[in-house]
Amino acid sequence: MEEINPWQTLESEIKYDNNWIRLTEHQVINPTGGKGIYGEVHFKNLAIGILPLDKDYNTWLVGQYRYPLKAYSWEIPEGGGPLDEEPIESARRELIEETGMTAKNWKEIQRMHLSNSVSDELSIIYVATDLIQGISMPEETEQLVVKKMPFEDAYQMVLNGKITDSMSVAAILRAKLMMLNGEL
Repeated sequence: MEEINPWQTLESEIKYDNNWIRLTEHQVINPTGGKGIYGEVHFKNLAIGILPLDKDYNTWLVGQYRYPLKAYSWEIPEGGGPLDEEPIESARRELIEETGMTAKNWKEIQRMHLSNSVSDELSIIYVATDLIQGISMPEETEQLVVKKMPFEDAYQMVLNGKITDSMSVAAILRAKLMMLNGEL
């Protein structure tokens, strides 16, 4: 019973469409039988996040101004991955772009939907280890500050509300749990 779709779509209209997102307004009948509208944001890329960890359990955070928030944000390296590309390839590319690093070992640690009440955006998060430093190559839309720190400091930033990005929070909390269980 709980997996049956209680929504009925009467009609749908695309309100906005660009290379990254499509916004559709649906005329619906909701689960209680009332008429209404539902806005849906379709993401045309996967959200990819990488938590780099060295042998001493240091990590790297990326700081940047986030236009929608009108605020500065500290995050794990992250970006978009084309739907027709293997997510691990997108992760490798994002790590190089944002930090200049490559990694010999990769482990997927989390898949999650970032805002499932309004979007279909899927996030895949990896831990990257056995790191090799190179030169970063940020995109033209990115003005980044990269900061190396002990993982425990990043964990404390999550607990203190200084890291609020959902992928970063999930990655750091998941990695902490994995460390406590001897999985990392």
